[in-house]
Amino acid sequence: MCGIIGIAGATDVAAALYDGLTVLQHRGQDAAGIATMDGNRVRLHKGNGLVKEVFDERAMALLTGSVGIGHCRYPTAGSEGSDEAQPFYVNSPYGIALAHNGNLINTDALRRLVFEQDKRNVNTESDSEVLLNVFAHELAQQGALTPQAAVAAVAGVHRRCTGGYAVVSMVLGLGLVAFRDPHGIRPLVLGKREGVQGTEYAIASESVALDILGFVRERDIAPGEAVVVTADGQLYAEVCAEPRQHAPCIFEFVYFARPDSMIENISVHKARMRMGVTLGEKILRLRPDHGIDTVIPIPDTSRDAALEIANVLGVKYREGFIKNRYVGRTFIMPGQGERVKSVRRKLNPIPLEFKGRVVLLVDDSIVRGTTSQQIVQMARDAGARKVYLASAAPPVRYPNIYGIDMPSADELVAHNRTEAQIEQLLGCDWLIYQDLADLESAVSGPKFPGKHFDSSCFSGEYVTGIEAGYFERIQHLRSDDAKHKRRAS
Repeated sequence: MCGIIGIAGATDVAAALYDGLTVLQHRGQDAAGIATMDGNRVRLHKGNGLVKEVFDERAMALLTGSVGIGHCRYPTAGSEGSDEAQPFYVNSPYGIALAHNGNLINTDALRRLVFEQDKRNVNTESDSEVLLNVFAHELAQQGALTPQAAVAAVAGVHRRCTGGYAVVSMVLGLGLVAFRDPHGIRPLVLGKREGVQGTEYAIASESVALDILGFVRERDIAPGEAVVVTADGQLYAEVCAEPRQHAPCIFEFVYFARPDSMIENISVHKARMRMGVTLGEKILRLRPDHGIDTVIPIPDTSRDAALEIANVLGVKYREGFIKNRYVGRTFIMPGQGERVKSVRRKLNPIPLEFKGRVVLLVDDSIVRGTTSQQIVQMARDAGARKVYLASAAPPVRYPNIYGIDMPSADELVAHNRTEAQIEQLLGCDWLIYQDLADLESAVSGPKFPGKHFDSSCFSGEYVTGIEAGYFERIQHLRSDDAKHKRRAS
């Protein structure tokens, strides 16, 4: 999962791109980059680290131009080196910079075709560079540099690429080109701002990036749509892919997106509140005499759900853990050892909220289980009489293959285990999972009943289909053991 943003403005956009990336930082903490278009030159700066670490005053001063794109990275497949930082750039045709959020699942076949058929070289292990070269080749085939040519090139990308992807790119001599995969798995939103010097447009992974920059959220970019904003501020938009089932990623609402974002016209905040209501109702059905004294969220993403669970149960809601704000999200830590150490550095319990009580801990989801195991033990050490654990999401039993680093199935705590076995492994007195139907209903809400989502990490049903041997390949790329070996080499 990564954060992307593109702006076609009336003045230099680097500072706005920087600010936008800072509020998308939760989507990736591994690397960051900005590319701008200054006349017939691309200005590019990127590197490993947080946004504030990658860019200093000198780097920002060099990023001149009124069109630009930005990216913050969290690695799924490929290596973790600085050569994987985005945006990527190719000089033919015209000069193109591209930033990508998501994951292609036919990368190996594409890589061969890009080299053998398109006569282009891919220099990293990143599927984003493969996607860039496919787009560049398709644009070169058009023989012109117009918005219509860019849309036709995107149509070629849709025909050749399979997976989940949201893209912002910059083409010298044209402007900003953004597009989204035909299933709309990864989010992408369009904003508009009327300024003294004319109309400006921004495109980002989440609407919160538009909010802080003063752009009005216009709409989500449609599945399979290409949006072109020329350097002089003209917007062209066209759906250029064959119709497919619209299936936005439900895990955006569970964990990744900020609560103040709108995705698919759904408030992430309200979706998480509804998750809490349905989970609270399930607890009452299963154990009307639950005996819970206190509901305690595992900060931060689970707060909305935990508060509603407490309301449904009619028990106290309390903050029982203090979070160290200077430790990153443990879900995206590079390696199990780092994640284990980070939990203790990240959270510290308040003993007064645990001592002698039956506590219900609420988390947004349980992936590997190591974090949950430690937090349950922390609650016991703080004096809890009993520790119950509720997950606002169903059991994560399958890898996510569209851009979220849910690793090989063997590293998922729920894979091939019953809920009773998971409960025993985590060490809690009772484990309660959300039902998938309830999760989908909570996210869709009353405005979009029956809306379809990509829930593949819970159901094992992949909207794009899966080629034979694919899971074995991602096991090689994504497992903690594989990542450790790559870093060691």
